[in-house]
Amino acid sequence: MSKKIYVGNLPFSASDDEIRKLFGEHGTVESVNLITDRDSGRPRGFGFVEMSNGADEAIQALNQKEMDGRALNVNEARPRTDRGPRSQAW
Repeated sequence: MSKKIYVGNLPFSASDDEIRKLFGEHGTVESVNLITDRDSGRPRGFGFVEMSNGADEAIQALNQKEMDGRALNVNEARPRTDRGPRSQAW
């Protein structure tokens, strides 16, 4: 069973391949999803990694690890909560 990991405080220059390699040192990476702004397409500084094994080891080893001068926040992803309808800017 795979585990989804939240990765926050990423440098805006981080790529899927860099994150895959970083987490791959601790287990098998199934997917990497770096979140971008829907309007501008620019990175938002966080993402998700799904691992089939080694997730707990990766969380332990990479939380607060520095990447390009930023301390990563790494923990198990929580289920998304419904925040209600989004307001429309007219």
